[in-house]
Amino acid sequence: MTSALKKGSLFALRRVACELGGTIRNIASVPKFFGDVIGGSPFLFPPQPSRSVLLMTDTMTSAHGSRNFSSKPARKDSLRIHAVSLYQGDYNDDDNEEGLWDDDSPADQKQTWHIDPSVGAKLDEQEEATWWLYDGTQESRDALAEMRKKEAQKNRWIQNSLAPVRVSEIDERGRAYGRGSRKTAQARVWIQPGVGEVVVNRREFVSYFPRESDREHVLGPLVATQTCGKFDVTATVQGGGLRGQAGAIRLGLARALEKYDPDFRPPMKRLGMMTRDPRMVERKKVGRVKARKSPQWVRR
Repeated sequence: MTSALKKGSLFALRRVACELGGTIRNIASVPKFFGDVIGGSPFLFPPQPSRSVLLMTDTMTSAHGSRNFSSKPARKDSLRIHAVSLYQGDYNDDDNEEGLWDDDSPADQKQTWHIDPSVGAKLDEQEEATWWLYDGTQESRDALAEMRKKEAQKNRWIQNSLAPVRVSEIDERGRAYGRGSRKTAQARVWIQPGVGEVVVNRREFVSYFPRESDREHVLGPLVATQTCGKFDVTATVQGGGLRGQAGAIRLGLARALEKYDPDFRPPMKRLGMMTRDPRMVERKKVGRVKARKSPQWVRR
């Protein structure tokens, strides 16, 4: 048994323990198990120093520059590593005596930025609505940009669907101006409060448009807005025939009434007086008498 123990073989130790009627479960229990048999032989199990002695010895050897125990934690002589930003931490560059960064400036030279309260409120609302979407990755940034793009497009659609704000446009002489066209005729019309006198190219209204249908066509906007006899109308027209000129003056008169008072627009809009008639004379074709009329067919 003694020779087996001196060889230091764990297998031999276990074999000896089985012969003695015991079991070795842990190598740390070997000194305790064979203490009585061997009598505490210093060759096999030398006395172990205490933990305090190990620490003291470790400190002494480190102070004298000798080797360190492997169980001693390594110390790193480096900068502090903790969760403090460079701006909040007390870090100063050696070259910069004032302790300022390159992009910093003294307090008296810093610019103060003022944000409109309404704009700031909108930015806060957008941030509150999308804070959960942003996690710092490129995918989240792309998703957030796409979301804001769609939101901006939606706002533009809503803004475009609203009716434009129309205001009265009257010159220093108390007149409102409107321009109209029909086919190749162009007309400029001015209206101002009066007794209902209508002048076209410095001629009387009745003498310029002898047909009653043309006169009724011109006075349509005044009838729709129930302002007959309340405005004096002055028009200059050129190009086209009488029917085309009547249509041009009608559109110019309707636009002038709208600029004088935007409340006149709805009744004229319902009757189609605010829309320019896009119909034009169709051009003549080659081999035809007119646009579509064919020449008379002769058998012989």
